[in-house]
Amino acid sequence: MEQKRIKVAITHGDTNGVGYEVILKAFDDPQMLELCTPIIYGSPKVAAYHRKVLNLQTNFTIIEKAEEAKEGKLNLLTTFDDEVKIELGTPAKEAGEAALAALDRAMTDYRSGLYDVIVTAPINKKTIQSNLFHFCGHTEYIESCVGDGNKALMILMNDVLKVALVTTHLPIKDVASAITKEAIVEKAILLNNSLKRDFGLTRPRIAVLALNPHAGDDGLLGKEENEVIMPAIAELESKGVMVFGPYAADGFFGSGNYRHYDAVLAMYHDQGLAPFKTLAQENGVNYTAGLPIVRTSPDHGTAYDIAGKGVADAQSFREAIYAAIDIYRNRKNYDEAGAHPLPKLYHEKRDESEKVRFAVNKREMPKREDNKKKEENSAE
Repeated sequence: MEQKRIKVAITHGDTNGVGYEVILKAFDDPQMLELCTPIIYGSPKVAAYHRKVLNLQTNFTIIEKAEEAKEGKLNLLTTFDDEVKIELGTPAKEAGEAALAALDRAMTDYRSGLYDVIVTAPINKKTIQSNLFHFCGHTEYIESCVGDGNKALMILMNDVLKVALVTTHLPIKDVASAITKEAIVEKAILLNNSLKRDFGLTRPRIAVLALNPHAGDDGLLGKEENEVIMPAIAELESKGVMVFGPYAADGFFGSGNYRHYDAVLAMYHDQGLAPFKTLAQENGVNYTAGLPIVRTSPDHGTAYDIAGKGVADAQSFREAIYAAIDIYRNRKNYDEAGAHPLPKLYHEKRDESEKVRFAVNKREMPKREDNKKKEENSAE
């Protein structure tokens, strides 16, 4: 039986940035239309302008309602029909208003169940500000619109690394006071639940980063590790969450230690995102976990410096589409599997030895093998 194509809403983002370029380039490959049914929330006039300037051949079908979306077509839903002045590479209030018009219509349609997942093209956080939008970014706005009281968690991800943040869009001067035991526990539990439901991991392993240089050097460079982060880790362990740390960020990423974990919980924005974007190259995805809606976006911004030049790489946008589809299917499978669980015939005692085994110093392993061989030889 053929699997139903997932409806993917796509907001066009800032009209002076690279949003339309990466969208049109992503769907230049006909195979993308076999994977999903895309619905661009934007403007046919603006889309046509970008297509002409960039000399792209991607065709789209204009629709007025999400219900009109056709399979096998790149559908463009008209969210406004006003003339918009396009100044490629320039921040402008008009571009912010166009971005908000698309985003607002997409939120309304989600509440009506007209699509399955959403992928957002980059916005300018300053030009989009208005009486309707007074948030630090997409994450907070979407949480407010369709979160149903749930808290959002920002996760930057690719095939080898997932980084979540305790604090997101905060000035550095406010970070330390926002790092509380309660905040760490809340975000770690959100991350743990997402790794299970959204990514299909049974017992995810989470590395927790320190706040201060050298993990505080036992209080010499800061007390947050001893007084906040370690108590949070202890509480999480008592709840059955497999957490490790706190690790100093520089050594953790520099040594490649992140490869031993399923995800990393960073304390603040640049602590997690700077190394992630360095390692992810062009295939990073920003995922908003913890909400009923599945929302992803490319991990880059409006890229004004290259807007209209035809050189923007669409790979991160493609990866955002792939990730949204995978997460949607993983959630569906997870929820179906847990809908009618079999009753337990006996009480299953939790075995925490997995964490102990994982934490064993690998250099000790050969010694144990040598001892085992000695025991076998003596037995012979």
